[in-house]
Amino acid sequence: MNREEDRTTRYQEGSLTLPGTVMLGTGVMIGAGIFALTGQMAQMTGVLFPLAFLAAAVIVSFSAYSYIKISNAYPSAGGIGMYLHKAYGNRLPTAFNALLMYFSMVIAQSFLARTFGSYTMQLFGGDESGRMVPILGVALILVAFVINLLGNRMIQGVASFIGILKIGGILIFGLVGIWIADSVSVDFSEPGEAGALGNFLGATALGILAFKGFTTITNSGSEVIDPKRNVGRAIVISIAACVVIYTLVGFAVASNLSLAEIIETQDYSLAAAARPALGDYGVWFTVAIAMMATAGGILASVFAVSRMLAMLTEMKLVPHRHFGMPGSIQKHTLVYTVVLGLILTAFFDLSRIAALGIVFYLIMDIAIHWGVLRYLRKDIKANTWVPTTAILLDLLALGGFVWVKLNTDPFVIGVAVVTMIVLAVSEQIFLKRSPESAQAKQEESHAHRHH
Repeated sequence: MNREEDRTTRYQEGSLTLPGTVMLGTGVMIGAGIFALTGQMAQMTGVLFPLAFLAAAVIVSFSAYSYIKISNAYPSAGGIGMYLHKAYGNRLPTAFNALLMYFSMVIAQSFLARTFGSYTMQLFGGDESGRMVPILGVALILVAFVINLLGNRMIQGVASFIGILKIGGILIFGLVGIWIADSVSVDFSEPGEAGALGNFLGATALGILAFKGFTTITNSGSEVIDPKRNVGRAIVISIAACVVIYTLVGFAVASNLSLAEIIETQDYSLAAAARPALGDYGVWFTVAIAMMATAGGILASVFAVSRMLAMLTEMKLVPHRHFGMPGSIQKHTLVYTVVLGLILTAFFDLSRIAALGIVFYLIMDIAIHWGVLRYLRKDIKANTWVPTTAILLDLLALGGFVWVKLNTDPFVIGVAVVTMIVLAVSEQIFLKRSPESAQAKQEESHAHRHH
């Protein structure tokens, strides 16, 4: 990167501390996962859903290895886009997979925005018309957009503050929920029609959505103080913290609600679980935490995602139009990110949003591990079996999930496939036309021959 290019997008090196980084990561992780996925996972796999969270944590831990290894070798403020570029160069796999990651993160934002809406409406006795949830979600994304325009320190401050409140609140919820429940028993006797392995794998894939926030940490690579040590640490701490919190909450919800109730209230199951135990105050408390968590998650994720798109634009991997907007590229990508999020929030329901997000994310994740195995292994001193295991586990979860969805909601798998085909074709055309990538291809083929 020469000096001039450095000026186009201003990243502040060393502006994120280790606790700040962990807060950003857990901010995204705890945001959506726990509040809206609990019910969807219960619907897929019955009472085994707390175990599906644990299975997801295992898969994510294997996944994290590749990210930690690459980020130690090349800490960069474009995380995933840069990692893919190191492995695949200026070619289609880089652009395609980075855009999948981009879309899956925009999808995660809409997911958070809608969750915010469904919890907030619990204060007003639910959303009969079905219109208020998307309206509230859209409003939240717009507020996040404004705060993001105000800059980095502001985001870290707000995210850390919300993060502490939220994690404290959720811990209180889990502990009180378990303490008040008659017995901490999860009734494993009737797994329902969902006892099948495919359904468990499908629920595990959804659980991965609740952990994939750790990639936000890699996106803020070079902004972290002492990134070689701290990025890996932040990832490990975040995943561990989430495992503890999710297991607590999973048991608290399962102890206070029957399976049918969890499924019926799946968009706001934590608020529903608080009602029998703590009455209205419990519901208000839970809704307050959910509002903070989802808002904090959107803040952190709008920041990371627009950052990644800016990086891809500067690497000349995606087309960019200014549409007459002033300001730096990162400001523009912020606008695109917000507009996309608004469209999704307005028109898709929660389970469909989650389904698209998980399919895109798992495919991108597999591409990262394959890149490590195929091209980067020697450079980053990674062993072979961890990425290989990660790929197999990802494929298992993805297979189970697609299988369940083909039986219940094939439309959403269709949308995912069509989106990916359109992405691949349009990127291929763009890269063919762009002079930078043609020249890079020649250099690329020389470089790979000498490996």
